[in-house]
Amino acid sequence: MAESTIEQHPLAGWDKPELDLSNADWKSSSRGRGDVQIAFVEGFIAMRNSVRPQSPSLIFTPAEWGAFVSGAREGEFDLT
Repeated sequence: MAESTIEQHPLAGWDKPELDLSNADWKSSSRGRGDVQIAFVEGFIAMRNSVRPQSPSLIFTPAEWGAFVSGAREGEFDLT
């Protein structure tokens, strides 16, 4: 398989540190459904695709995570 040649650049206004996720304690949902895992690292919440753990992770502040979870519970991201 060819190595990725995609370069990643910091986003303008990005105020989150580069987190070392190599030893993160990744958790799946309590029901074991879905492909998402989260880890709490250095005061931030990281989220990744468990099927492709080498792919980039999303990093949330606690306030962002709270807004995301609230929106998900309210069906804000329901695509049906």
